[in-house]
Amino acid sequence: MIKTAKQTLALLAGLGVGLTVSTSAMSATSLDQVMKDRGLTQKDLLAAAKTYTPTGGRDEYLAFASGGQSGQVIVYGIPSMRILKYIGVFTPEPWQGYGFDEESKKVLRMGNIQGKEINFGDTHHPAISETDGEYDGRYLFINDKANPRVAVIDLHDFDTKQIVVNPVFKSQHGGAFVSENTEYVITAAQYATPYENKFVPLEEFNDKYRGGMTYWKFDRKIGRIQEDKSFTVMAPPYSQDLSDFGKGPSHGWSFTNSFCSERYVGGIEKGRPPYEAGCSAKDTDFMHVVNWKKAEEVYKAGKVKKINGASIITMETAVKEGILFLIPEPKSPHGVDVTPDGKFIIVSGKLDSHTSVYSFDKIMTAIKNKKFESKDPYGIPIISMKDTLHTQVELGLGPLHTQFDSKPCVAYTSLYVDSMVGKWDYCKGKVLDKISIHYNIGHLMTMEGDSKSPDGKYLVALNKLAIDRFNPVGPLHPQNHQLIDISGDKMQLLYDMPLPLGEPHYVVAIKADKLKPVNRYKSGWNPREDKRSPYKTRAGREKTVKTPGKVEVFGTTIRSHITPETIEAEVGDEVIIHLTNLERAQDQVHGFAMYGQNVQMSLEPGKTSTAKFVVDKEGVYPYYCTEFCSALHLEMQGYLLVKPKGYKAKKGKMQEGVSYTQADYEKQVKTNIETQAVIDSVVGFITSHNYQDFKPVVALVEDATDQLGFAEEAKKKSEVAAAKKDWQNAMLWANQWWQYQVKTADMGLRAKTYLEEHGAKKVK
Repeated sequence: MIKTAKQTLALLAGLGVGLTVSTSAMSATSLDQVMKDRGLTQKDLLAAAKTYTPTGGRDEYLAFASGGQSGQVIVYGIPSMRILKYIGVFTPEPWQGYGFDEESKKVLRMGNIQGKEINFGDTHHPAISETDGEYDGRYLFINDKANPRVAVIDLHDFDTKQIVVNPVFKSQHGGAFVSENTEYVITAAQYATPYENKFVPLEEFNDKYRGGMTYWKFDRKIGRIQEDKSFTVMAPPYSQDLSDFGKGPSHGWSFTNSFCSERYVGGIEKGRPPYEAGCSAKDTDFMHVVNWKKAEEVYKAGKVKKINGASIITMETAVKEGILFLIPEPKSPHGVDVTPDGKFIIVSGKLDSHTSVYSFDKIMTAIKNKKFESKDPYGIPIISMKDTLHTQVELGLGPLHTQFDSKPCVAYTSLYVDSMVGKWDYCKGKVLDKISIHYNIGHLMTMEGDSKSPDGKYLVALNKLAIDRFNPVGPLHPQNHQLIDISGDKMQLLYDMPLPLGEPHYVVAIKADKLKPVNRYKSGWNPREDKRSPYKTRAGREKTVKTPGKVEVFGTTIRSHITPETIEAEVGDEVIIHLTNLERAQDQVHGFAMYGQNVQMSLEPGKTSTAKFVVDKEGVYPYYCTEFCSALHLEMQGYLLVKPKGYKAKKGKMQEGVSYTQADYEKQVKTNIETQAVIDSVVGFITSHNYQDFKPVVALVEDATDQLGFAEEAKKKSEVAAAKKDWQNAMLWANQWWQYQVKTADMGLRAKTYLEEHGAKKVK
C-alpha cells in the first residue's frame, strides 16, 4: 500500500503520467562512427533525414491503403511511413471490436450476399471524397473485388458506416472512383456473368453474360450511398477494369478500360487453351467512354430495366441515347487516368510498351461529328484510336498505372515488368527520368495525385514482391511500399516499408490538415449510426434487468472498474450487455472481453456498445478490460455466473482475504489527505492558466472532476462505516477513495504537463 503523498507522486511518475524529469543524455556517438558501424553513406543519411519524424512530430500526409485479402484499410503517415491504424471494413477486426459488438455486426451484415454471411473481402481501390475536384477529407470509399461491394468510411472517426452489395455483378475489380463533387461512386464489373442469379452455360457467354459500370448515388448530407437512386450502364462481356471520372472540361463523362475484349472463355479441362492465351490475342482492348450525365437523365426518366431490383440502362438504350462509346486502347490495360486539368486521359497496356494519351477534345469532336470507324458486335460505336490520340510514349515494359505531379504535364507511370517508375511529360510526349524499385510495381501514388491539384513531393511505389528486401519470415513475404522523393528533377528512393497484412493494391494520400477527426464521442454515442444510443448509461444509473429467458445489463466503464462487476444468469438465457465508456479524456479507451463467448468490444471515450449471446452451459465466465487503461487495469474485472436451471443459492457470506483494523483505516485517511493536497496544488496551477483554450486539457479536467466526485462518494461511505466501527469496509472504502484520487492526480498531472509544453499563459 502507498503510505504517503510523496510515494503517490513517485508511483505516478513511474507510470509516465506527466511528471517532467531532467535527465542527463547518454553520451552521443559521433555521426561518422554511426555511419562506419552500420555501413551507411551520406546519401543514406540524407534519405533518412527526409523521412525522419521526431518524437511528437506529425506527418504532412496520411495515406489510406487497401488491405487486399485482409478486407481492411491501412492508414499510415508520409513521410515517416508509420502505420497508424487498420480500419475494419469487410472483415472482423478484434482490436476495434469490429464484427464482435452488435453495432458493427449490423454493418458487416449489410454485406451479406444472397442470404449468406460474408466475413472476407479483397479490398482494392480506395477513393477520398471530393469537392470541386479536390480531396475534402470527409469520406473514404473502398471496393471489394471478391464480393462486389462498396463500403463507406466516415473520416470523422475512421469507422465503416455502410456496405452496399452490387445486385447484378459477381465481381468488381474496378472501384471505387468518385466524381469531382462526389455525386457518384463508380464501380465496374470484372468477370462477366449473367445479371440474373441463374445458371447460364458458358456456351452462351457472348449472348447472356454481361459487364457494366455501376454509378452509386452518394448523399453527402447523411454520408451514405443511396441504392435506390443508383443505376448501372450495361456493357459487353469485355472484363471491365478501372475507371476515372472527368474533371473540369470533361466533367459529366467517365472512362473505364477493359481487357479480354476477345470474349474468350477458356477451359483446359475441355482441351482448349487457357484464358491467358485467348484474352491476350488482340493488339487492343476497349476504353469505355460514358456520358454519365446523360445516363443520369435517362435513369430519372425511367428508361431502365429492373433486374434483381437494380436499375439497368441496357446497351440498346445506351447506344440509342448516346451514352456509351468505345475506343481501342493498348491491350491488357490496368488504369485509365484523367489528367488534373481534365483535358487528357492516359491509358497503359501491360502487354504494350507504350503509354497512350487521349485528347478529350478529340473524343468529343468525333462523337459530335458521329465519326466512328465501326461498331462492336453489340452495336456500340467505336471511335478510332488515331482520331483521339494526343500522343504515345514508349516508356518501358509493362506500363500500368499513372499519377500526376504538381508540375504541369508531369506524370509518373509504373512499369511492372521493368520494375521501374517512369517520369514523363504527357504534353510533349517525352521521357524525363526513370528509377528502379523492388520489385514488380503495381500501382503507384503521388500526394493528392487523383485531384485537380496534386501536391507532388512524394511518390509511393506499391510493389508486389519483396524477395530479399526484408528479414525472412517464411514463404509468405510482406508487400513493399517504397517512398520516393519527386521534388527534384531526379527521383530519389527514400524508404522501404513492409506491409504484412494483405496485398495492398492502391493507396490515396491526403494532406493531414484536411482531416478533422474527433478524439472522443458525445456521451453514449453509437458511431455506426452516428446518433445517441438508446442504451446510453450514466454513472450511478447502471442496472441489470432480468426477464424470463433474458438478462439485460446497462453498464459503464471507467478507470478502473466495470459496472456491474457481477452478472448472474441461468443456462439458456440470452445475455445482452450494453456498456458506455464514461471517460472524456482522449485516448482513454476501455475494452471488454469474456471467456468462451466470442465477445470483444472496443469502447472509445463516450461510446456505447452492445454484446449479445446465449449462455448454453453453466459455469464461471471472467470478463475484463482489454486496454491497459490505468495503474489498476488488471483489477478491472468481473464475473458472469451462469447457474444451472432451478439452482438454489446456499446461505453464506463473502470471504475476506485480509482483515483491517482502525489503525489501517486511519493510516489510509492520512495518505488520502496528503494526496488531496497534491491534487489541490495541481488544480491551482491549471486554474491559474488559460487551460480552457486547450481542448485536450478541458477534457482531462472534466474527467478529473468526475473522479473527484466519485472520491467524495467513497469518502462518505468510508466515514459511515467508520462511525459504525466497521473497520473492514471503512478501510476498503477509504482505499477506493484514494484510488479515485490517484486517477484524478494522473489526469491533473497530464493536464499540467500539456499546458507547460504548449505555452499556456497565466491568467491575470
